[in-house]
Amino acid sequence: MTACNPQLNLQGRGRLKRIVDFLNEAGMLRLTPRTGYQFLGTGNENVAEHSFRTAIIGYVLARMAGADPSRTAMLCLFHDFHEARIGDFNYVNRIYNTSKPRDAVVHAAEGTGLEVDMLEFWDDLEGSQTPEAQLAHDADQLDLILNLKRELDLGNKYAGKWMESALERLRTEEGRELARTIAETDHTDWWFLGPDRAWWERKNGKE
Repeated sequence: MTACNPQLNLQGRGRLKRIVDFLNEAGMLRLTPRTGYQFLGTGNENVAEHSFRTAIIGYVLARMAGADPSRTAMLCLFHDFHEARIGDFNYVNRIYNTSKPRDAVVHAAEGTGLEVDMLEFWDDLEGSQTPEAQLAHDADQLDLILNLKRELDLGNKYAGKWMESALERLRTEEGRELARTIAETDHTDWWFLGPDRAWWERKNGKE
């Protein structure tokens, strides 16, 4: 039986501790609000909620575009991870505040064994040269557009103006195609006109 190397065990425990720190930091995204909604006047979400659906949208877009769905989803999942440390700066904040998001990624990943992956994701997104990075950027905007469509359907007229700006930021044809369909679709259709459309008639005694 090979004797245990205490130094290796110490390093292993240290890495696991850093991974647990990293996972606790990821949890902070649930407590980090997306700040633009304070200007819109309605709606709210945290960064974790935004990142979750952005990753799903990225996966869908990549399937539509023939790109790598798994990589696109991972780019989306981590695209705002740095906000656990620096928060979400809306467009007004950015006029006056600066931050070091890449440094935040470096410090978050340090000692976890995830450094190479995390920085590669960051640099790919910032470079915006790969199809997956372009689609991830569009997924970020499409998650916002979906939220804005919901607020518009619920009566916030300003959400329409915001949607116009978000539509201009889309970079891919797949993103623009999906956005056009979002704009034409009531946000309740997925359940109100779902597989069992007769539920409404039964509810109102029409059967």
